[in-house]
Amino acid sequence: MPLPKSQWIWFNGEYVPWDEANVHVSTHALHYGSSVFEGIRAYETPQGPAVLGLKPHVQRLFDSCRMLRLDPPHTPEEVEAAILELVRRNGHSSCYIRPLVFRSSGTFSLDARAVPTEMVILTIEWGRYLGAEAIENGVDVMVSSWRRIAPDTFMAMAKVGGNYVNSQLIAMEAKDNGFVEGIALDAHGFVSEGSGENIFVVYRGEIYTPPIGGSILMGVNRSYVITLAKDMGYTVREQMIPREMLYVADEIFFTGTAAEITPVRSVDRIPVGTGTRGPVTRQLQEAFFGIVSGKQPDRYGWLTPVNA
Repeated sequence: MPLPKSQWIWFNGEYVPWDEANVHVSTHALHYGSSVFEGIRAYETPQGPAVLGLKPHVQRLFDSCRMLRLDPPHTPEEVEAAILELVRRNGHSSCYIRPLVFRSSGTFSLDARAVPTEMVILTIEWGRYLGAEAIENGVDVMVSSWRRIAPDTFMAMAKVGGNYVNSQLIAMEAKDNGFVEGIALDAHGFVSEGSGENIFVVYRGEIYTPPIGGSILMGVNRSYVITLAKDMGYTVREQMIPREMLYVADEIFFTGTAAEITPVRSVDRIPVGTGTRGPVTRQLQEAFFGIVSGKQPDRYGWLTPVNA
């Protein structure tokens, strides 16, 4: 579906109308994927919209810039303030937020560190990434034939635009085979993540998730779910997960800014557990959505009110 337009986009420090936020066709990032970005959500609460994980998302954006040798034209504090102001100006009660830093025009050289670095922030109204019913009913997924990037080829810790060619291949293969999403293995054949989500496996009362060395993005929601699970008394093991564990898991769920906490109903047409959302997933969802909706206290300080 097409992106729903908002009124304003923050473009290099200025608020410009949506249709006027344009770049030249010679832009380096368009040709070579030399961009980094973030996905952030603002949730509707009784006190107005609140941004989830504002500081860690912006920090990861700047970490990604550092890894790609991009020099952001603004400070983290300026970006945080711009995000909050843009949500206000566009009048969102809830929204998806996309900051993007990219190499501009000036050269087709692969070493383009001398060209200007530009930055934009977009906000749009956006619902459930994997479908309106996915949060309760779960999704059917497959193990992709496409592997995640090897550690000496790309930087999995960096949220780089070019990395997402791999994600596109995983997502398209899954859709072409009748699945909602794909699960990628890492270069060594262990479970890594979805095309755009981290993954958790519940097995015999414990929760497993691939480690940072498993070619995964260090997800902000991933860290929040680990915190919630540990506070609930669950053992969370960050370790390599063999593919076959997916077929005997009691529960599997994805986490991510877009996916939030989405249960997996089946893998390669093999039902996960009873084939429905499991009790651990439900418990984590209730705690997570309780906090982000403002119905439960934000005891971890995850939310930044837009209208504070």
